[in-house]
Amino acid sequence: MSVTALDKDPDNLTLTLIADFSAPVERVWKLWSDPRLLERWWGPPAYPATVEEHDLTPGGDVTYFMTGPEGDKFRGWWRVATVDAPRSLEFTDGFADAEGVPNAAMPTTTNRVTLTERDGGTRMEMRAVFDTREQMDQLTTMGMEDGLREAAGQMDVLLAG
Repeated sequence: MSVTALDKDPDNLTLTLIADFSAPVERVWKLWSDPRLLERWWGPPAYPATVEEHDLTPGGDVTYFMTGPEGDKFRGWWRVATVDAPRSLEFTDGFADAEGVPNAAMPTTTNRVTLTERDGGTRMEMRAVFDTREQMDQLTTMGMEDGLREAAGQMDVLLAG
């Protein structure tokens, strides 16, 4: 697995995942920019994602749902803030109700993805920023750390193929 670190920093309200891949930046970027590839890794293995809308431009939306082992669906959304293809992406990530409407009762995270060339391959840094410690604790209790590690771990197979 290419995930080399997952750092939780409660003082700064951040969760940062670092992964190193032998693939070039452009190939790793495609895992974000191609909705069919994104859905093959965005959810943990037991909760595969289906991407419904994918507008990776500033102000654009990405909507998706993850299907659990019992067939239950968990909806989510991104609101894209900035894109500097193939180097970086910033978006807000949140939960949605059964109709896909953002759920204001659930926490959101602000995320920045940075891809840099490193040792002939790519280093990916994904940093999630929480609004409050309570929101960070809530998402951690819901399994965000393991889910993020498992989801990103699926990128290796896609890059090898």
